[in-house]
Amino acid sequence: MRVVRLLSGIALICAVSALALSLQRASAHPPAIVSEAQRKLISEEVAAFRRDVAAAIKAKDAKRLQRMYAPSFVHTHTSGKVDGKDARIATLLKGDPVIETAPVSDLVIRIPNDWVGIATGVSPIKSDDGKTYDVRWTAVYTREGQSWNVAASHATRLGETKR
Repeated sequence: MRVVRLLSGIALICAVSALALSLQRASAHPPAIVSEAQRKLISEEVAAFRRDVAAAIKAKDAKRLQRMYAPSFVHTHTSGKVDGKDARIATLLKGDPVIETAPVSDLVIRIPNDWVGIATGVSPIKSDDGKTYDVRWTAVYTREGQSWNVAASHATRLGETKR
């Protein structure tokens, strides 16, 4: 009986492994090998795109922001509230303090492949209670053809800023 269970377990592991391998091969965006020089260049592209997003927010350019945010975009606020693309753009246009336009420290842009950029940083954000809190955030950018878009973002409130 133990031998049968062992063989069944091995067969299951082999089947799952084969399925995972076939799904990886069928991926719409297979991972591309990116050299360090390419990572640096792509990182600079993502940094420039972040500046373009901030400029569009400052200009209150709703049409441009619609093109810059992915249709399936989601943002998770420090409160846990989740906004889709339209709600996030409405917040950006109202002029509320947001991670997209706040000063940033500890900015790191990671480039896992040639079509994804992941930015992380810490920004001071003024809250509804009038206090300023440090917020650690993550934003994910994806390449669509030759242009970038914001795919998702998440913010976590840290302690009150001591500045």
